Amino acid sequence: MQTNKDMQRGPAVVPSAPTSIGRTNSYLGPGLRIKGEITGNEDLKLDSNVEGSVSIGDFRLTVGPSAHVNANIVAREAVISGEVIGDINACDRIEIMKSASIVGDLSTGKIMIEDGAYFKGGVEIGSQNARRGTDLDTLLQGAKKAEEK
Repeated sequence: MQTNKDMQRGPAVVPSAPTSIGRTNSYLGPGLRIKGEITGNEDLKLDSNVEGSVSIGDFRLTVGPSAHVNANIVAREAVISGEVIGDINACDRIEIMKSASIVGDLSTGKIMIEDGAYFKGGVEIGSQNARRGTDLDTLLQGAKKAEEK
């Protein structure tokens, strides 16, 4: 994971620990304020203030209830309990919990919104038939075969 130099140090950073399925989780706590880009290849939970962009590719992002995120988000799965201002692109699923506040557009395969959540923006829900990591030629061939059927 990479962050900008503008990060303030805080006591709430928990070291990464493997989960039961062998994945690593990272945590950025409420004592942190991050300006810049967060990228990584592991599950991430944010309870901090983030301004910039968050991209964790094929992994799960959890935005905790105390988080304030002013960023575009790209992840496999996003669970939002805090505040997000920005677009969220999660190819598998987006879960918006009742404590969440989102202003931005959503793009996902599946969506769940609890009663009480605040959401303002557009939603695009579509099947995600393309496998992640597939090259462009393979994707185009698959689309052509689907059109012929």
